[in-house]
Amino acid sequence: MFEPLPKLPNDPILGLSIAFRDDPNPDKVDLGVGVYRDASGVTPVMAAVREAEIQLQINETTKAYTPPAGYPGANEAVQALAFGEEHPARQQQRIATVQTPGGCGALRLAAEVIQRAKHGARVWVSTPTWANHVPLLGSAGLELKEYPYYDFERHTLDFDAMMAALNQVPAGDLVLLHASCHNPCGADLSPEQWRRVTELAAERGFVPLIDMAYQGFGEGLEEDAYGPRLMAEQLPEVILAVSFSKNFGLYRERAGALAIVGADAAQTEAIQSQLLSVARGLYSMPPAHGSALVAGIWQSEELRGRWRDELAQMRERIQALRQALVESLGRAVPGRDFGFIARERGMFSFLGLSEAEVARMKADYSIYMTDNSRINVAGLNLDKIDYLSAAIAEVIKGRV
Repeated sequence: MFEPLPKLPNDPILGLSIAFRDDPNPDKVDLGVGVYRDASGVTPVMAAVREAEIQLQINETTKAYTPPAGYPGANEAVQALAFGEEHPARQQQRIATVQTPGGCGALRLAAEVIQRAKHGARVWVSTPTWANHVPLLGSAGLELKEYPYYDFERHTLDFDAMMAALNQVPAGDLVLLHASCHNPCGADLSPEQWRRVTELAAERGFVPLIDMAYQGFGEGLEEDAYGPRLMAEQLPEVILAVSFSKNFGLYRERAGALAIVGADAAQTEAIQSQLLSVARGLYSMPPAHGSALVAGIWQSEELRGRWRDELAQMRERIQALRQALVESLGRAVPGRDFGFIARERGMFSFLGLSEAEVARMKADYSIYMTDNSRINVAGLNLDKIDYLSAAIAEVIKGRV
């Protein structure tokens, strides 16, 4: 049966991790894998999460399945975080919500429900977008199209080109948007740009599909949810995939959720039934542990405050690293402007190196990044920044 199956190459990013692990160079730097790391190079367990785990262990009395929609209390936390306590869509009971195996599970569940609603529906994704968006959505049978988003030459959001493309999107198509901390470029929509995209969605009749994987890593918890909240207030239908991998540090727990805003309460009730039906055929019941921790933190005023403080420290550390890298590059490469790195948000930015230059960074300096020179800023430490800057100066010598 399995004889025809060829061996596939390693995932490009996971392959970087293997190469980094096996590299004996003591100065090696891993800027590839998209996880947050602290100053010691560790992806930490947040103190609020640790305390919530202790409380869960004390109080948990069963390992029976959770309800199909997820751990009790977690969906309330999802809606409060993503939409705010007093959002009109919540008050009007227009938000169907289920917990999923991480943000990836939310995206795939969304794709399957979209396929039920409109077979072969078209989804427009930004150029660039997170690479895993393509298999998560495309493997469900959805048609993928692209719209321009990032200007690689000027290292900025090309909003005019984006709007020109979206102005051609037919009614009933979907447009994939990043709520904040765009992966992989770090260039986000401003509040005014969110308003203009929302107005265009209302005019054209396309449906926003929003990936919110980094709430709190950009400008703040409230600021990073501006776009989804505005769209859920102004538009009849919005799809929101949520991940708690980054802002709660629950990577391996696979904690996420899918929220779909319907036109009215009756439509939302039908959507909820479809979500549960599709989920039953994909993974049956959602994992409980990560969602239980989110619920426990959200329901405790003390833990919620501690978590907010920790998240703010993570966000501020990333932005401090961005600023330090810009200043270091200014000294190492005085003829070139890297200021865009400090203007972008979240963990990722493109350095603007060629594939050959990226290969030299790896071969000559043991600095690992994806072939398109996307780096995870959170993989840096202050004591490695000058080393990185010197290596960049060397590999781009002659073309500054």
